[in-house]
Amino acid sequence: MPQIKVLPVGLRNKIAAGEVVERPASVVKELIENAIDAKSTDIRIEVLYGGKRLIKVSDNGTGMDREDALLCFERHATSKIDNEADLFNITTMGFRGEALPSIASVSKVKIITGVKDSGSGIAIELTGGEKKEVKDSSFSGTSIEIKDLFFNTPARKKFLKTNSTELFHIIDTVTKEALSHYEIGFTLFTENQETMLVPRASGFRERIMQIYGDEFLNGLTGVNNMYGGMDIKAFVSDALNFRNNKAHQFIFINRRPIKDTSLSHAVYNAYEGILPKDKHPVFFLFLSLDPKKVDFNVHPSKREVRFEDKESVYRFVNVSIRDAVKEARTEYIRPFVEAPGGLQPEPVHLVEPSLRPAFSSDNAAHYEPPVKQFGARVSENLELIYKPSLPFIYLGDTFIAVSGKGGLTIIDHHAAHERILYEKFLKKINLDSHQLLFPQQIKLSHKEYRVILENRTLLYEFGIEADDFGHDTLIIRSLPDALDSADLRGILSDIASAISEGVHPDKSLKEALAARIACHSSVRGKEILNREEFSRLIADLDKTEHPDQCPHGRPTRLFFSLDDLKKMFKRK
Repeated sequence: MPQIKVLPVGLRNKIAAGEVVERPASVVKELIENAIDAKSTDIRIEVLYGGKRLIKVSDNGTGMDREDALLCFERHATSKIDNEADLFNITTMGFRGEALPSIASVSKVKIITGVKDSGSGIAIELTGGEKKEVKDSSFSGTSIEIKDLFFNTPARKKFLKTNSTELFHIIDTVTKEALSHYEIGFTLFTENQETMLVPRASGFRERIMQIYGDEFLNGLTGVNNMYGGMDIKAFVSDALNFRNNKAHQFIFINRRPIKDTSLSHAVYNAYEGILPKDKHPVFFLFLSLDPKKVDFNVHPSKREVRFEDKESVYRFVNVSIRDAVKEARTEYIRPFVEAPGGLQPEPVHLVEPSLRPAFSSDNAAHYEPPVKQFGARVSENLELIYKPSLPFIYLGDTFIAVSGKGGLTIIDHHAAHERILYEKFLKKINLDSHQLLFPQQIKLSHKEYRVILENRTLLYEFGIEADDFGHDTLIIRSLPDALDSADLRGILSDIASAISEGVHPDKSLKEALAARIACHSSVRGKEILNREEFSRLIADLDKTEHPDQCPHGRPTRLFFSLDDLKKMFKRK
């Protein structure tokens, strides 16, 4: 008896749905991209219960006539390619012809569509992929309702996350599509309330400003370059605007949002010599190139691409961003020297990063100085009994050298201050809060805004009082003294990211947030501590439970005994 059989169409569609429809956000992405291909200028998205109950996408695009509307739910039916050659010259957002039949196979669908300005249209209802009703309906453009996603595949449905989590994924999807299609207006309704309104913009810069605000945009440097058929328009961190996470990193190829480790590395490499360890640049990378030189038919959901000449694209992105950052850079590394008037900064230009033309695992590695071979160790309290009379000197960046009886201690004052603030935030010790005379308005992305609103009580425990000001904006009414001059937008963005990402099993959310806030609030390399401030820092550090490590596990101080120093100078 034959063992091989052809699967029925319904089962094949459900298998395809497993590749294309991962969650409600996948449906939103497919429907928005169809609306974009239909030359829409306004797209409206409505969702209920995180998209599990309802997803509705309406547009004012070209629409479909009766024949096309009936055919669009057939597998491999598409208007976007005609022959094999078209597979390698993709100029639309989608072409596989699997999205609509796959979505329809695991949901209840209603589509109303009509050719623009024709005055006539058609309405079709399907359940589990089977047509239930077809009737005439006057309509211009297209509106598609997806109800009860995965109603007939309970095993798939139980893997969906909470309504809030699924909604955040939908917001991410809408944000990405809005970023790359500034000429289209997007409106998102959740639970019948308008939650995101992004009107048409004049360009990428205005679109970023609409979503993230002026303050965010002011921390970015523009990149604009063309070479060899490639065109890049990008907005990247200036030399002072780095983050603790990768929350604001976007890559678009021919306006498609993608993930590509090679291009991400090209951006990081452009900041060689500038980017602090454990920090991340913000970047919005819009790259256009000949469709024949990039293959989008790699992943069912079009998240990945394959380049004909990967190294050329890497070099182009790397050099374009490196040159733009170099031109815009105004800050310098400022080592400090002892002078008659006290510790004084001595400006020295940054060493220019060398261009590494190709992506490889070798240049991805970070060099670590071999400190351990000299016997350096985390300083113990007994090794450094600091007194104001002891000499100290800034070595540059965040490092301070203190000599005392028995050896030399190198202190990272940023890490030390992080540890002090971390324990203050966690234990609410000396965490004095004050009302702001002029409350600050902070605009966030819509996802960040919603996350912060849902967790306002947690922020209040850290002395941050935040109220809803509407339109993705929060108003900050009170702050702990430690955050007086801190980057509030960066802190709130980082907090939202930490909450969304979740935390390690060995840490509580409160501990994770305290560590993030402490990192933002601690003194930086460009700040010079006077003798009194430094004495207070050391005294406060010694009062903490774990004075030898910052909240992220890095040492706050390293001790070199006289024996260690003798070995280093080959005196022993």
